[in-house]
Amino acid sequence: MSNVFKALSDPTRRRILQLLRDRDLTAGEIAGQFVISRPAITKHLELLRQAELVTSEKRGQFVVYSINLSALQAALGGFLAYFDGVQARDTRPQAQPTGDDRVGEPL
Repeated sequence: MSNVFKALSDPTRRRILQLLRDRDLTAGEIAGQFVISRPAITKHLELLRQAELVTSEKRGQFVVYSINLSALQAALGGFLAYFDGVQARDTRPQAQPTGDDRVGEPL
């Protein structure tokens, strides 16, 4: 799960996932959407692949990347499981009872 969150921590990698949400893309098509070098995009794609957020398939001379939503869902579900049974707490300051507001005390 930590690999997933590490991969998601970078805005470039999040943008790559957004691009892949719509359709599968080659590395060149992905790189064409950025002003950074192709080797840098390749490194980002490799980190996404290691986190299993994307899959790659060689098609002829191209490598086509696809988003792997099941891995993302599994990681987010696992993260949310840490909070099962935890109820939201009201963190607003509570008003303190004043002399006339106290319950059970004679006036």
